[in-house]
Amino acid sequence: MDQKDNKNLSNQQVVAQPKDRTLIDKYKEDRQFVTALARGLEVLACFRSGNGVLGNQDIAKRCRLSNSTVSRLTSTLVKMGYLMHDEPTGKYRLGMATLALGAGMLAKLDVRQLARPYMQELADFCQGVVSLGVRDRLSMLYIESCRSSSVLTLSVDVGSRLPITTSSMGRAYLVEASPNERQEIFDRVNELDERSSEAIRLGFEQALKDYKELGCTCSFGDWQKDVNGISIGLNLGINFPLMSINCGGPSSSLSQEFLLEEVRPRLLEMKQRLREAVGLR
Repeated sequence: MDQKDNKNLSNQQVVAQPKDRTLIDKYKEDRQFVTALARGLEVLACFRSGNGVLGNQDIAKRCRLSNSTVSRLTSTLVKMGYLMHDEPTGKYRLGMATLALGAGMLAKLDVRQLARPYMQELADFCQGVVSLGVRDRLSMLYIESCRSSSVLTLSVDVGSRLPITTSSMGRAYLVEASPNERQEIFDRVNELDERSSEAIRLGFEQALKDYKELGCTCSFGDWQKDVNGISIGLNLGINFPLMSINCGGPSSSLSQEFLLEEVRPRLLEMKQRLREAVGLR
């Protein structure tokens, strides 16, 4: 489990936002790109885990927009039901219309219910944490997580995020992603932090090698010196988003040898079972 997440989660979210603003600037000359719509979606994206209530100034700072622009956007989103306005505080929270959008996506993520028994079985076996994640911009977002009852198990909640280019979960996703999507992600990260591009490239090349030889990506103290983990990509066809599953925990209880020799075969078997369950081989 790539759990430097606990220390770097907030930094990852903050870092990702300037890149997204660059994307709006990059595409706003495109006749098919609706800048106002993109800005409205950026406003909604501010309301992530831990950001339940925000004011116009909070949103303006996060989106790097003027207060007047944000005021018009939030007013529109309130009228459409995507935000709710609390008059005493002047702040906003997500409205019920966003629930309908989420319900549509969750319907495609029924694989969570399918995967949960296998994930819990593996978590109990290895006394660690097994998590399922999808891409969210430049992060991997946990949509399901199962942990053992071990007191040494890492605490990872649904909604947690990992950086897509430097975590084993993210690298497993990148290995399975299309070349175009992969290049888009690398371009965005490079624009955000050009100094890290070489390290990211080397890390991905190692991930490709590991995936070819082992069927998984690895993180043995890469994120945090006392945390080990391995990950696989999960492609279940056009009816599901591309996902990744990782398994890990404290290196004191999950050694590199144990993960590769005992956990890896079970993780790969889980992948095959899930593919068969949705009609794939």
